[in-house]
Amino acid sequence: MNTKKKSGEKTDKAVWLFLLPAGIIYLSVIVVPVFYSFFISLFKWNGIGEKVFVGLENYMKLIKGDKVFYTAVRNNLIWIVLTIFVTMTVSLGFALILNKSFKGRTFFRGFFYFPCVIAPIAVAIIWRWIYNPTFGFINDFFEAIGSEFSQTWISDAKVSLYAVFAASLWQAIGQPMLLFLAGLQGISADILEAATIDGANGAKKFFFVTVPLLKETFVIVIATLIIAAMKVFDVVQGLTGGGPGDATQMLSTYMYSQVFQYNNVGYGTAIACVMVLMMMLVIIPYISITAKED
Repeated sequence: MNTKKKSGEKTDKAVWLFLLPAGIIYLSVIVVPVFYSFFISLFKWNGIGEKVFVGLENYMKLIKGDKVFYTAVRNNLIWIVLTIFVTMTVSLGFALILNKSFKGRTFFRGFFYFPCVIAPIAVAIIWRWIYNPTFGFINDFFEAIGSEFSQTWISDAKVSLYAVFAASLWQAIGQPMLLFLAGLQGISADILEAATIDGANGAKKFFFVTVPLLKETFVIVIATLIIAAMKVFDVVQGLTGGGPGDATQMLSTYMYSQVFQYNNVGYGTAIACVMVLMMMLVIIPYISITAKED
């Protein structure tokens, strides 16, 4: 008994030793920077001079009198809604089509996934040319078909946010599409065949068989999409920089402008802390509720 006990203690020690490098990296890269960021958010600081402790003043300023902050929060929420209903729906649609057996299926899987591997700032540059009001592809296309429709896509405050989202959508469908494909391929053909024998048509099989069996995939996809929507930055910054007139301002772009353009490091860090808190308030309850075992 003593020998077994000692053997178990050695195994436990070995496990902790193997976990130690990963734990050190996690603490130094994630945990410590998060707490240090909260610490900085309690100061008024330009990033160079002496820090002046102001307590929760930065947070109170955000909540009480910063209209741009509320615009950024609203835009992030709109982006989340569009992401869940549009990006996820389009990705699932492509996955359903590409899960079928047809000639060239592998090519089209790679073709629709390809934009996902392009750097987001490169996507912004590509779509800046596409949206150009003078010689951009979209306006030229309408002119070629004889339509007089012309739009200053990213310069019009009414449509700029949706134009930026469309550019992001082009790149964003690849990853969730791949996850849905993996989930669909994990569904046994026997289950779908049994549903067909029981008289279920295509729509019934999808909503009452396929969707429930993709529950775990939906949990992962929605969680990753919400996180990506909360921290979206590159495409917005590359296309509009938060303009025109803060119409496309996101929490990430607003944080960037405060820290690197106006040198309000404490204030910008407070925005970053609010972003983290918002993500936690959304993601943790969502994962806890949807990932419960039946």
